[in-house]
Amino acid sequence: MGDVTVPGTGDVPEAGTREWPPRPAPGGVEGIGAAAFVVDDDGRILAVNGAAERLLGRDAAALVGEDSHDLLHRDEHGHALPRSRCMMRKALLTRDTRHGDAEWFVRGDGSLLRLSWLVTPYTSDTGAAGALALLYESPHEDDPGERGHSAPLTELDRLSLLAETTTRLTSTLDVDEALHRLAALTVPRLADWAVFDLLTEHDEVRRVLVTEHKDGFLIERDDLQGPMPPVPAESPMPLSRALRGAASTLAGPATYQGPPDSGIAVEQQRLFAATGMHSAAIAPIRGLRDVLGALTLGRSRRHEPFTPADLPLLEDLTRRAGLALDNARLYQRQRKVAETMQRHLLPQLPTVPGLEMTARYVPAPHASSVGGDWYDAFALDGSTHALVIGDVVGHDLDAAAGMAQVRNMLRAFAWSHPEAAPGAVVTRLDEAVIHVAEVPMVTMILARLTSGDDGLWHLRWTNGGHPPPLLVTHDGRARYLDEAHGMLLGTGLDRPRPEAVVGLPPRSTLLLYTDGLVESPRHVLDLGLDRLSRHAAALAHRPLEVFCDTLLREVRPADNDDDVAMIALRTPDAPSA
Repeated sequence: MGDVTVPGTGDVPEAGTREWPPRPAPGGVEGIGAAAFVVDDDGRILAVNGAAERLLGRDAAALVGEDSHDLLHRDEHGHALPRSRCMMRKALLTRDTRHGDAEWFVRGDGSLLRLSWLVTPYTSDTGAAGALALLYESPHEDDPGERGHSAPLTELDRLSLLAETTTRLTSTLDVDEALHRLAALTVPRLADWAVFDLLTEHDEVRRVLVTEHKDGFLIERDDLQGPMPPVPAESPMPLSRALRGAASTLAGPATYQGPPDSGIAVEQQRLFAATGMHSAAIAPIRGLRDVLGALTLGRSRRHEPFTPADLPLLEDLTRRAGLALDNARLYQRQRKVAETMQRHLLPQLPTVPGLEMTARYVPAPHASSVGGDWYDAFALDGSTHALVIGDVVGHDLDAAAGMAQVRNMLRAFAWSHPEAAPGAVVTRLDEAVIHVAEVPMVTMILARLTSGDDGLWHLRWTNGGHPPPLLVTHDGRARYLDEAHGMLLGTGLDRPRPEAVVGLPPRSTLLLYTDGLVESPRHVLDLGLDRLSRHAAALAHRPLEVFCDTLLREVRPADNDDDVAMIALRTPDAPSA
């Protein structure tokens, strides 16, 4: 299908789909005084008005067809806002009427705007349903981040800051996110600069974050970040003592004016010179057992220096930061162990002469990085290979352990009877799942791949309650192999396992996948399957690696909290006569 045109917005490409919903005429939004745009069910911008173009510093061609969240919404640091935290996106997709205040949006030149927003359901003259978003500027006098160089904090302000710090830091298990949140809480409320130096597991020091408050924004200074010299054992200098766990202290340019006693002192001289800080307070960040690093708050624009009276508050802040970083590091270590285990559980693909083959595994975004999804491929004899895709219910360590049980039993059954039909092997595996494996339910596809006398590759498979394989010809025709669909494993029901056979055309692509690629809480499975087939058809001519990566990026629902496994193969050209 050719390009779809929205009157008044220029020619808009199809954005990776064969059809878009009918576009609302932009005349309706052009008549709105505030910056306005309309999105479809996927959050893609369908129409904008001139006020939105001016406010966002982008013309309609740069807005229409783009995902509104990915293109525009940011956090206070200019980073992409996680979709799970975006109430505006949720309102757009659920067609709720909601309002938000003082959130950040990025202009075409990269600068940030703090705007309020209103979202409400919208139906065009053609009947297309979507949502209308309004963006407008509003005053933020009550925002503590805008108070700049205010008077010293009252006791109530201090208690409020500590409570907010606890809430913000304990709600994330990401070290980088925790540091950025603490920086935003302390700058400019307490200081003009926030500097974080962390100790690694190998006792190396790294200056991981340096931020300053300038022109109403928090700016990260990459040029001042990076590796630091080792911590000297006897140095009396403030940062060196803090990194050894000593009490908090005050510092200034004069502290580091003399001959440096260590490499860290040299870096501190550079820091004070580059930032213009005339006063700094430095405190250790302690975990439950170890010193994790140090926080430096510095003042360069406000005239009043830090005093000893400021140190108890700084120590309270770093104490909370230490607990949050301890938890985040423990979580990351657990994830690393889980990821290592997952890599060992997933197999290396065999080399099959004449075939291209690749696989992907993407963990659930909010789980333990492992799950019950798996792929497999192995030789049965010199001319026959087995292909497997499967899913044990769950996406945690228990599911991963159960998946390893099921995968190993399947390999044993298939290898010990290489001539057995797929249905017979899965029937035997189903009995083992019920009586031996500690798993609740399993869906899977087992296929035998053989090269026939006609020069084509042939697939014989059985499907145990799993999403059907997708076959895509080189000229872009896609169809699901819906035959041979039977019961999932673990039900205890004794049903025959159906089988089917298909010849794979030359230069065709076969895709086996798990439901995390197509399922979404917002729509039925059929919509996900349709989206997958349309994208796969459009990518049929692309290299197999690009084919898989693009499908993961374009098809996998952003709101699906499930892992994904894929295995894809491509057949060779037709044999010459």
